[in-house]
Amino acid sequence: MNAPVRSGLPLAGWRALVAAELRMVARDTAGLVVPLVLPLLILVMVGATAPDLPPDVLGGRSVVEVVGLPIAIATVLALVGMVNVPSFVAAYRRSGVLRRLGVTPAGPAPVLVAQAVVGVGQVAAGVGVALAVAVPAFGARMPAAPWTALGGLVLATAAFFAVGALVAALAPTANAAVAGGVLLFFGTGLLGGMFGDPRSLPGPLAEIGRTLPYGATSELLGTAWRGVPPDTGAVVGLVVAVLVGAVGAIRLFRWDR
Repeated sequence: MNAPVRSGLPLAGWRALVAAELRMVARDTAGLVVPLVLPLLILVMVGATAPDLPPDVLGGRSVVEVVGLPIAIATVLALVGMVNVPSFVAAYRRSGVLRRLGVTPAGPAPVLVAQAVVGVGQVAAGVGVALAVAVPAFGARMPAAPWTALGGLVLATAAFFAVGALVAALAPTANAAVAGGVLLFFGTGLLGGMFGDPRSLPGPLAEIGRTLPYGATSELLGTAWRGVPPDTGAVVGLVVAVLVGAVGAIRLFRWDR
């Protein structure tokens, strides 16, 4: 069911809508806390165990900078983009919220935009918390290539949110969206280095993991912290995720159950 075209919301309406979505997310304690706490646990674990990596992999930086922070940031993006946002969108469709909004002057699309805005805010908070812990606790420094890091973060955010939009398009219920998102989170995390050095995986799996959103994000941000040129495969993998997720979501999304 296609959303009807409506006139734009005034600025005050957008503010009220974003504030309402923010309150809804704040009431979801697990969805709010887990994207902030789990990355910190991963960061502390990496910092405490300090896995032994070859000097050419570290490039003069610490393990926390090259491995811990990229994995922590990828975890934030994955949980928010592929689990949290799709669950809310699927719940709105299942409960008829999107259908009822379809007969209002605003239409249902603004609520999706507001949910995405709140999701980006969660990502910013998660990244900020990770940096706030890594810098004083482990002596982490900012990326040697800050613009590469920023561009990689924007591209990775778009990739995870596009995949999340596809999950929301396919999931009939909020529970199904959470289940699908969590499955993708652990699957891509397993291949992308969340549970250990992905180079220890069999060759084909390691290569696949580096091109999936989680591994590609970790790889891209790791190169930004080292100050070396970004890996082409990681960039291409994230661009493909954006295109496949966005096109699939647009073609398959339903405004009504």
